[in-house]
Amino acid sequence: MISRRSFIKKSATGVAAISIVPRFVLGGPGYIAPSDTLYVAGIGVGGKGTVDMMGIAKNPKAKIAFLCDVDDRQAVKSKKNFPSAKSYKDFRVMLDKEAKHIDAVSVTTADHTHAVAAMAAMQRGKHVYVQKPLTHDIYEARMLTEAARKYKVVTQMGNQFASADYVRTTKEWVDAGLIGDVTNVLAWSSRPVWPQGIPAPSGKHEIPTELNWDLWLGPAKEIDYNPAYHPFNWRGWWSFGTGALGDMACHILDPAFRILPIDYPSEVECSTTTAWSGFFELADYKESCPASSIIHLKFPRKDGKGNITITWMDGGLIPKRPDELLPDEIMGGGGDLGNGYIFEGTKGKLMANYNVGPILLPTSRMKDVSFPKPSIPRIPGAEAGHYTEWVDACLAGYGKKQLSSPFDYAGPFTEAVLMGNLAIRSYSMRTETGAFPGRKKLLWDAKNMKITNFEEANQFVRREYRTGWSL
Repeated sequence: MISRRSFIKKSATGVAAISIVPRFVLGGPGYIAPSDTLYVAGIGVGGKGTVDMMGIAKNPKAKIAFLCDVDDRQAVKSKKNFPSAKSYKDFRVMLDKEAKHIDAVSVTTADHTHAVAAMAAMQRGKHVYVQKPLTHDIYEARMLTEAARKYKVVTQMGNQFASADYVRTTKEWVDAGLIGDVTNVLAWSSRPVWPQGIPAPSGKHEIPTELNWDLWLGPAKEIDYNPAYHPFNWRGWWSFGTGALGDMACHILDPAFRILPIDYPSEVECSTTTAWSGFFELADYKESCPASSIIHLKFPRKDGKGNITITWMDGGLIPKRPDELLPDEIMGGGGDLGNGYIFEGTKGKLMANYNVGPILLPTSRMKDVSFPKPSIPRIPGAEAGHYTEWVDACLAGYGKKQLSSPFDYAGPFTEAVLMGNLAIRSYSMRTETGAFPGRKKLLWDAKNMKITNFEEANQFVRREYRTGWSL
């Protein structure tokens, strides 16, 4: 395989002087020269990874050159889709052996491995595309944000709806003052659609021969293999996933963070579903994310004009219907009824979800208001363009093209989202007497990444890695 770097080097010495020949002579119509090709390695290529590989490959300038997955069963589709790609199980081995032949890396592992895989790639100067949520904990998000600047690599978080038209339309309406100054955001999701709020699994299970369980665990604590963890259901376990909030908030809350003058929260509080193991016997499911939760975050406005609150609900919980919404009108606007958000402003409200919207409330305003003309560039292909723009930006080089969700944006966004999980885990803490010391409003020092009024909560800012794994 001719890497882009080796091709350029040979061209400079005259060995590859044929690069001055027109491309159609070299390879016919549609031919992409090696110097204009982005060689991509996929880490985690099953499930959503299959979708990511295909999404990146739709850009004719991208070549899926390497596939890495710890489970051969999960990698079947991607191997079929890209038969010429070389396969690995350990991304560390792949990055070491193939560093000269890789330009960019896509990371679509379980949440707990996002940061270590992405950091390993960036340290080698590789551009990275990382699925949402960007990381498993707050500290990791800060470190990846700083690393992207340090190593000057092109980055994108895989919250593809950040490239959708509706987000840009919402921003144009809010910027035009159609609902005044936004003071409150309500957001909800029907997730989880996997088991949560349950006891840890038990029993001894044989590890499938196709799976390297040690590599799947990666930086997480060592525990026995159980099919309750892999594949997919890892999302509901704190050791590997980030629950309903981590899965969906990077989609649903994106308009709030993209449009409003906020970055880091100053305080957070929450409540979660109570689980019972028997009559008046309170369950203590420490390993599992709750079946449902409500999270309240307060953000100081960056312009100094007060605060904005964001309330998140999941597990089928939704906010009270706005008074402006007629009884027969659909909450969130239709489409995917399991998710949505409402912006409450000083002059009105709007609602949307990532399939429908935005819609002004009351909906009669949609006929009366003079809407601003589109002023923000749209991404060709909308959500599909999320991949394409990353490939083009990688080829252009660091800082040359604007992206929808680079780590400078996605990092602080992820930190704020994961603050909700810190609150949830603190809320569930119990003492020997059965008291719940974490059920309070938690005050956050964003600069120092520290809860200032409940020290025990800070264990959820940064987790400990297994030996052999690190940032």
